[in-house]
Amino acid sequence: MNEAAAKNSPWYLKLHWQVMIALFAGIPFGWLAPAAAEGIGFLGDIFLRLLKMIIIPLIFTSLVSGIASLGDARAVGRIGIRTLIYYTITTTLAITVGLTLVNVIRPGAHLDLGSTSELPEGFSTATQTLPEFLLRMVPDNILAAMAAGDVLPVIVFAILFGLFLTRLNGPGVEAVKKVVDGVLEIIQALTLAIVKLAPVGIFALLAREVARSGPGIIWDLRFYFVTVGLGLLIHAFVTLPLILLLLARRRPLVYGRKMAPALATAFSTASSSATLPLSMECAEREAEIPKGVVSFVLPLGATVNMDGTALYEAVAALTIAQMYGVALEIPQQALVLLTALLASVGAAGIPMAGLVMLVVVLQAVGLPLEGIGTIIAVDRVLDMMRTATNVWSDLVGTAVVNRLEGSAP
Repeated sequence: MNEAAAKNSPWYLKLHWQVMIALFAGIPFGWLAPAAAEGIGFLGDIFLRLLKMIIIPLIFTSLVSGIASLGDARAVGRIGIRTLIYYTITTTLAITVGLTLVNVIRPGAHLDLGSTSELPEGFSTATQTLPEFLLRMVPDNILAAMAAGDVLPVIVFAILFGLFLTRLNGPGVEAVKKVVDGVLEIIQALTLAIVKLAPVGIFALLAREVARSGPGIIWDLRFYFVTVGLGLLIHAFVTLPLILLLLARRRPLVYGRKMAPALATAFSTASSSATLPLSMECAEREAEIPKGVVSFVLPLGATVNMDGTALYEAVAALTIAQMYGVALEIPQQALVLLTALLASVGAAGIPMAGLVMLVVVLQAVGLPLEGIGTIIAVDRVLDMMRTATNVWSDLVGTAVVNRLEGSAP
């Protein structure tokens, strides 16, 4: 089906409507038929595996091709600086919203320490220092990093590879460019085929999650849940749309509708990395943002831009402080803001990554790690919400950087 035919097709054949139907149908199905929801859950796992299968080749080829298409190192540096400035500003705004709400609502004052649950199986409190984080960015074996699915070193290697590809000339270099572009074209075609399975995958994943969690799990942590959820909603529906409208000159509702498949997938999978193929597909095909911008901004954003995660970490840290009766003054809250900003950069784009990075924030202000066990009960639901916020921020940033680069919306 060509693009003209797709635009004229009935509404129920359009992917974003199919995804929204699956999203809303999965909730009552999981609630009313939990056994059946558990039974079809493997369909969601297959969809998630298909997405993860193409993440590393997509990141590498798209970044290399995108940098090569930008022309020279100065263009890469310019778009890189603008992208990082956007990420820093939006993440800081998100944390500020979270800190404001947690000081007003004070959810920790409503929590009972006696309800503390155990940490999830496999949860590790191991943290890394800044030198260790920087060292992890430089791979000693790029093939091993790719095999392990370690995205950050792959991004660093792809940026270096792309930069030197633009600096060299000759038939061999041109052949490499053609090979990279050819592989990217194949990966994009495969991505498009996988994307068509999104409604089935999202329905199965969400239905199983509702069947396992149940609607009553939120009640005991309702004030904490409302604080984080409200903060995410304000950032997603107020802050980011204003940035999109003022800086990118795009209508938020129209742009959001075009990004619906990616956002719904982010919500259901709780993985910004797994959502990356759909994000790139929506931004390039639906929003008509140039490949060079999309291929640079989105893979980088999926790794370092975590607005929702940073907001959650700040709220969770102050909630735990309130729960233990620890008063954090302005200097300590400023430290929480800075640590949450840096920790969110190091958070992997996988489920529960924000919970792991919360350890860094708690240790920075001397709060007990045991407090994590109290708020863990609703983390999965909040993880889905903050991942969707993370991806929405990446997509808004793509439109903003594209506008700043001088391209029309």
